[in-house]
Amino acid sequence: MIQSVNSVPAFDIKQQYAALAAEVSSAVLEVLSSGRYIGGPAVEDFEQQFAAYHGVSECVACNSGTDALYLALRALDIGTGDEVITTPFSFFATTEVISAVGATPVFVDIDATTFNLDVTQIASAITPKTKAIIPVHLFGLPVDMTALMAIAQSHNLAVIEDCAQATGASWENQKVGSIGHIGCFSFYPTKNLGGCGDGGAITTNDSAIAAKLRIFREHGSKIRYIHEEIGVNSRLDAIQAVILQIKLRYLDIWNKNRQQIATYYYQHLSQIPGIIPPQELLGGEAVWNQYTIRVSSEERNGATSKYRDWVRTQLQDQGISTMLYYPLPLHLQPVYKTLGYQPGQLPISEQASHQVISLPMFPELTQEQQDKVIYALKDCLS
Repeated sequence: MIQSVNSVPAFDIKQQYAALAAEVSSAVLEVLSSGRYIGGPAVEDFEQQFAAYHGVSECVACNSGTDALYLALRALDIGTGDEVITTPFSFFATTEVISAVGATPVFVDIDATTFNLDVTQIASAITPKTKAIIPVHLFGLPVDMTALMAIAQSHNLAVIEDCAQATGASWENQKVGSIGHIGCFSFYPTKNLGGCGDGGAITTNDSAIAAKLRIFREHGSKIRYIHEEIGVNSRLDAIQAVILQIKLRYLDIWNKNRQQIATYYYQHLSQIPGIIPPQELLGGEAVWNQYTIRVSSEERNGATSKYRDWVRTQLQDQGISTMLYYPLPLHLQPVYKTLGYQPGQLPISEQASHQVISLPMFPELTQEQQDKVIYALKDCLS
């Protein structure tokens, strides 16, 4: 019964841990007793398993999804004077790393239904300085990689897939992270494959790129105390590696649960006037790290703030937690003021930032909890 559901969290990672507690505890204790806490067999085993899952030859584990993107750019020799085309509607890390290597982000607007890069606008953004494209498979919905790769190949551009929210998603039966030249993943605890701390990985079929990545993540060193490059300290802890090995075995089951939850949301929310649910592109299989709807930005019922914010408040009053991804597009962030983007220049991203609400989404979400969310939305939108 809906009445028996007191609250609905935006996500709940404690349930997942509780189901795996015995396996995780045993694996962690084994690492602790081994004395091999950084690198070693645990990390190497995870890298091999993660590469095999994605159908690639190489996986390089690192400290975070942000580091994965940064190291990928470094491995491709992208730096000062170069431009990288990407989306303005993503977490800041996507462009932070472009700036960190000295390159310039060039923003292309998004598709209104998937929130992903509008591939049809990429070609017009390419200049002689363009070196790469970073498509973000946002919220677990894959970008049209067939069209994107065709553009990249015709202009000799590198493609770095930002798969931070999309581990397990696929495009035309090929896992994201295996389609471009490099795939970058985050294992932040709330991701589809989340650790118990920070972590990341990079996938590729290019052994030369993988060799560079391994040098960069170890202070630019292949042989201890001999440094060939200016690198960073970006290694995955062995404890995180064994936890991720366990969770990888359950990932497809969890993603299937997410897909069923997304289908149920769509069946019910698409019938409510004023709600625009997300939709997958034909050819893609989403894994729904977030389920993000758009609502009208008009004001109703005497609301004094944006309608979206009023809706979130109504849900919160009924014990339903939501998230806001993202309230300000990247091209309008204060740090990028010098790039010269103006309000209204990328209208779909800007409209989305005023309308999006990410509803509760995690594999263990029950139908009763979903019904509470759906009926609460119906109630406040009626």
